[in-house]
Amino acid sequence: MTSKQPSWEYSLAEAIKLIGSDGFKDALIQALERLADFDYSVIFVYRGDRKPVDLHDTFSVKRRSIYVGQYQEGPYLLDPFFQACRDNAATGLYRLKDLAPDRFYQSEYYRSYYKKTELAEEIGFVVALPNQAYVVISLMRIESKSAFSQREMKLLRLVEPVISALSERHWRNVHGELFTTATDGVPLPILLKAQVESAFHSFGTSLLTPRELEVVGLVLRGHSSDSVAQHLSIATGTVKTYRRNIYAKLGICSQAELFSMFLASCQKQP
Repeated sequence: MTSKQPSWEYSLAEAIKLIGSDGFKDALIQALERLADFDYSVIFVYRGDRKPVDLHDTFSVKRRSIYVGQYQEGPYLLDPFFQACRDNAATGLYRLKDLAPDRFYQSEYYRSYYKKTELAEEIGFVVALPNQAYVVISLMRIESKSAFSQREMKLLRLVEPVISALSERHWRNVHGELFTTATDGVPLPILLKAQVESAFHSFGTSLLTPRELEVVGLVLRGHSSDSVAQHLSIATGTVKTYRRNIYAKLGICSQAELFSMFLASCQKQP
């Protein structure tokens, strides 16, 4: 006779008891497992453009090298969840596909990095914390399975206020513990622009103009030329001209080369 799994209510009660302790993260994930089936989970904390910190995950050693190690080397800057946090997203539950730009699944980031994760879908609880820090609790399904069902999403959305409140309480001081640096107080867009500009400049190429850097960032994240034009309030033809000029300055011919250059440059940053 097999033992019955604890209910959502019991698992939630255990998580509440463990707020402030190391056991909270495991208890929180175990509670979510009572409501939806998922293969992996990871909890990242983000602040500005700083390298995200892995607070908890359920990956094997091999998968952790992709989902965490490689991710932290630069791809996180192009992740829709990172961008949502940088853009001050409201606390809530999101599907990755709902946050992603229009050409995300054709982007070089998706083809060269995200495809290696072999995920069918990723959803995340995005929780705003003090001092512009965010915790994202990601739940993932591998390619052999279907996406999260409407029923599962409905259940998870019903409990989202509880998950967010618990997370806010447990991680309320995480920004001071992990991210206190000399750049505190610098506006986030300036920090990100500085990193991108420094990354490309490190190759000794012609320095891109501020507008070209904006185009590069949007293209790498998966925006089409039409979407870039809409974001920057310029004509689509102007975006295409910018892209040609960017490729010429960097001595490249494709988005794949642009992505590779961006990753290599990020890895050189301190």
